[in-house]
Amino acid sequence: MRAWPRTLQWVALFLASGVFGVALHAAQLPAALLLGPLLGAICVAVCGAQLALPRPAFIAAQGIVGCLVARAITASILWSIAKDWPAMLLIVLTTVIASGLVGAALTRLGTLPGATAAWGSAPGAASAMVAMGEAFGADPRLVAFMQYLRVVCVVFTASLVSRLLLGAEPVALAPSHPHDVAPWTSQIGPVAVTLLIAWIGAFIGAKARIPAGGMLVPMVVGGALHIAELVPLTLPQPLLACAYAAIGWYIGLRFTPKVLLHAIRAMPQLLLATFALIALCGGSAVVLHLMLGTDPLTAFLATTPGGLDAVAIIAVGTHADVPLVLAAQTLRLLAVIVTGPPLARLIARLSRPAATDPAV
Repeated sequence: MRAWPRTLQWVALFLASGVFGVALHAAQLPAALLLGPLLGAICVAVCGAQLALPRPAFIAAQGIVGCLVARAITASILWSIAKDWPAMLLIVLTTVIASGLVGAALTRLGTLPGATAAWGSAPGAASAMVAMGEAFGADPRLVAFMQYLRVVCVVFTASLVSRLLLGAEPVALAPSHPHDVAPWTSQIGPVAVTLLIAWIGAFIGAKARIPAGGMLVPMVVGGALHIAELVPLTLPQPLLACAYAAIGWYIGLRFTPKVLLHAIRAMPQLLLATFALIALCGGSAVVLHLMLGTDPLTAFLATTPGGLDAVAIIAVGTHADVPLVLAAQTLRLLAVIVTGPPLARLIARLSRPAATDPAV
């Protein structure tokens, strides 16, 4: 593919991304819009394509992800956090500690370097963790590999648990925001405002050299405006698809055969680490069930270390307490964003010399 014209390489990238995206969507995988472009980009990169997505496009996509996280923060979620703060605090602490232990174990085993293991093990929105990891010196390719491997495992596990507890298939996800289903003509204004917040905030964060500022500045500004109901953050599916594709391509096109081989060789340890993290978080689900008396499915979904969007899809599609689930997941995401950098530095100190970036 190296000898192909550049235009033909881009066509191959679009086609491969579309094929993977459609296949994963047909399998009802929540992260299909990002995983499809990521896998497509990995395939064409490993086959020798000489393509790269400009960094400004990646920063703009980070801004949209920041607004996506901001939109998840609502007054009802804040009320749930305030009302049940002891249980919420326990969930956050146990999950952060569990992810730190798993990251430290991967580092001590020499599977991955410290920063990469820390951000790859961090629970939260997968795309946000990839952006944070890239900003703090982790290998975004391996962080993405770990994060989306865990998304697949968590979706499978959570779907299995919900089926066992409910005895039925989860139903499809309802629209997450009224503006997403409104006529497109009524969306032009809110979408334009959302893009201004996302892109101006992202480039201010990048220019100011704030770690992961491309995501954090729009998240903070957009979240404040959204909670105050001053701005209806509106992110139509095509816009999210473009942002996810940009993130997937930016990461996937940087893969090399050496990096991919390293990830495949580490698959057994990564799977073991993933299910260990799910099991450790399952312990906090039991505690949550006993403390609040909530149903077991809600407790499991509130504590499972999956991406915020993936868990939201399963929660809405079942009869779980959605505000409680989203409150716990959102609070944990914010806590991981704050505690991630020092925790990554701590785990990096445990790194063996052998656990280095395979691309170096």
